[in-house]
Amino acid sequence: MKLLSGRQSWMVICVLCVGLLAACTSRPRGPVPVEDRVAGQSSARPVQNSQPQVASAPVATSTPISMGPSSTGSENAGKPGYYSVRPGDTLTKIALDHGHAWRDIAKWNGLDNPNVIEVDQVLRVTPPAAVVAANRQTGPLTAQSPVPVNTASPSAATTPNPQTANANDDGMIFSWPHSGPVLAGFDETKNKGLDFAGKLGDPVLAAADGKVVYSGSGLRGYGNLVILKHNNTYLTAYAHNQTLLVKEDQAVTRGQRIAEMGSSDADRVKLHFEIRKQGKPVDPAKFLPARP
Repeated sequence: MKLLSGRQSWMVICVLCVGLLAACTSRPRGPVPVEDRVAGQSSARPVQNSQPQVASAPVATSTPISMGPSSTGSENAGKPGYYSVRPGDTLTKIALDHGHAWRDIAKWNGLDNPNVIEVDQVLRVTPPAAVVAANRQTGPLTAQSPVPVNTASPSAATTPNPQTANANDDGMIFSWPHSGPVLAGFDETKNKGLDFAGKLGDPVLAAADGKVVYSGSGLRGYGNLVILKHNNTYLTAYAHNQTLLVKEDQAVTRGQRIAEMGSSDADRVKLHFEIRKQGKPVDPAKFLPARP
């Protein structure tokens, strides 16, 4: 083995020191660079040593589902103020039979689609306590004094001034809805009102002040129908019309023309007229004045 001279040994030591220094300075400081390759190019970016960001959970904003056919309310079956739907029922029929507007019954029961009810579904048919209190504050829908009769019509011969009865025990004042002769009187099982004879297009008049709670043809056996609500006790119904002249929620006065007589869902031209007291049909002849 050949011994190195002193000068050679010193040179080897210097080379080794330079190598060690190069190795120490080649290690990167800070985050290790990561290549981003976009469109064939590369760039270095440091990996950040930060806490991950957590997305906040979404806040539920959905509206609770209202009671419909999927929630029949069976726990209220048989209780006062509730009604179990029967085959063939419609919300209009149920409302008429209980003396209320169909919109009110839909509201009290949270019905999203009033056209969809099912057999054995239990519906509230009396107003909640809050509604009763509000009704007491607002009072009846009718005026307490007689209202001038609206006699305007295409045919004065078929629209004489309707006779007006005195106020009954409930403060209601009714007048005749048509001047024609009575075809059929009241029968609790066969005919729930009075039928009037007349000509196609004859005016049909509101029997008292009130608000239109139904105007349509959705109740079988009644044809084109108008239902007026006069107060918290009385409704009147006018059926088999040719044309309906009023819309739902419209206020009307006694003697106002609300429809034209027709034969819709009937075997002849006639007006079927009902008075309902708390939903129960009563004999209109007992509420109307005597004819001259």
